Amino acid sequence: MPLRVLIDTDVLLDVALERTPFVEDSVAVLNWAEINPGSAFVAWHSISNLYYVGRRIRSDEVIRDFLHELLGVVSIPPGAVDAARRALALPLDAFEDAMQVAAGISVRVDLIVTRNLADFHRSPVPAVTPAGMLRRVRV
Repeated sequence: MPLRVLIDTDVLLDVALERTPFVEDSVAVLNWAEINPGSAFVAWHSISNLYYVGRRIRSDEVIRDFLHELLGVVSIPPGAVDAARRALALPLDAFEDAMQVAAGISVRVDLIVTRNLADFHRSPVPAVTPAGMLRRVRV
């Protein structure tokens, strides 16, 4: 079975905002997702967070275009009461991170791709950096 990953908001922001030095690996993760349909997921709430943060730095049009392209590459786990309850029960410090984990669990991802590994140290789903994920898939 191919690797399944949930991509955290910070990785998406790296691409949308072209944040160096992180953008290169983050773009490679999305490129991998594009050539591996059904393997990459983004939590529903990441879309609104990305829009909210992104439009403060880039134009509304640029961020909407990025989101439109992103939604052609990734899938979004369904948001549901069970996922929200699962997030509330997880032992993570930040609820937003727990929501990421719950979204990943709902679609049985193998990894969460993030630059904030410390935020996921108590996650039942292992977290890796974009570079760590790319090493696993040998991109």
